[in-house]
Amino acid sequence: MALVGVGLGVASADESTAPTVNCPAVAGSLGAVPAQAQAEIQRNLALLNTQIAEANKRLITSQGEGGKNFIQNAILGPLKDKRVATINRMATAIGRNAAKPQLDVQTLATCSLNANGGGAAATEPTEVPAGNGNGNGNGNGAGNGNGNNAGGAPTVNCPAVAGELGAVPAQAQAEIQRNLALLNTQIAEANKRLITSQGEGGKNFIQNAILGPLKDKRAATINRMATAIGRNAAKPVLNVNALATCSLNQNGGGNAAPEPATVPAGNNAGGNNAGSVPTVNCPDVTGLPAIPAQAAAEVTRNLELLDTQIAEANARIASSVGQGGPAFIQNAILGPLADKRVATLNRIETAIGRNAPKPEGLEKFGTCSLNE
Repeated sequence: MALVGVGLGVASADESTAPTVNCPAVAGSLGAVPAQAQAEIQRNLALLNTQIAEANKRLITSQGEGGKNFIQNAILGPLKDKRVATINRMATAIGRNAAKPQLDVQTLATCSLNANGGGAAATEPTEVPAGNGNGNGNGNGAGNGNGNNAGGAPTVNCPAVAGELGAVPAQAQAEIQRNLALLNTQIAEANKRLITSQGEGGKNFIQNAILGPLKDKRAATINRMATAIGRNAAKPVLNVNALATCSLNQNGGGNAAPEPATVPAGNNAGGNNAGSVPTVNCPDVTGLPAIPAQAAAEVTRNLELLDTQIAEANARIASSVGQGGPAFIQNAILGPLADKRVATLNRIETAIGRNAPKPEGLEKFGTCSLNE
């Protein structure tokens, strides 16, 4: 379908005096999207629309708040960060099965203001041009003729992580268990991809499209676990590169035991970390209902994003020691973190609500405090 390269700015007719955000269109810059990536691209384009709507809502509800830089620091800055992450995910998704698009991410992610409201333009489309489906564009039918099936597909063989973590503080148990389960999910997804992609790509296809992305996911997950432990105890020093790197069992089988669902408990002492730098203390998201199968991937992704947001906030606190005045951490870190968490929690509610009763009130988990 034809894509209109216009900026985005969704205004509310009865809030004409509030400014609205005006963001560059992204879909038209992606090019043809392989069939394998269509669903993920469409989901992330929809997420860009949601991010804009949330920013516009915040512009309305926060009129009169803060100083002259409030909108930039509390709305446009966090919006840009969200858009950067979303655009990068789309480029990565396309790159797994075709040439990765070279995007000017900073320009596409940066939004301006329609100062007097209005300026509404078309939203990102929910459909994108399809690629040729084989990921390489050579049409050589490489998947035919070898008769291989799931029985002959290789499987991934990944190092166990749980045993390297040491004792886990009680405050971190739930987060560690969730991330250990995520490592198992990542392995299962990689094994499934090995089955469904037999015959695709060239000699480096498995490394580039499966093992490489798997390593990246595992590294992020392992780092989140180390960070979670480090909030309340000594941060474990892990050989992340080695633990994240998986090899192949060429003839299938040989799967190692999954990561355990429980880990050794440490004591409850903690709060100490590098030097005297504080860390954020965010409530665990509890009380979620049974998650429909259709929503499981999106909910998991957003729970991961909550962990990423915490890690980013802690990194910002560590790198900004001595900056700003007495309200710097609240205005520049904790406030934007709360906004990101509320948006993420709202996405979890919406994802569940598409196929089951929508949970309400997850926003109560949005506000974080400091471990001084």
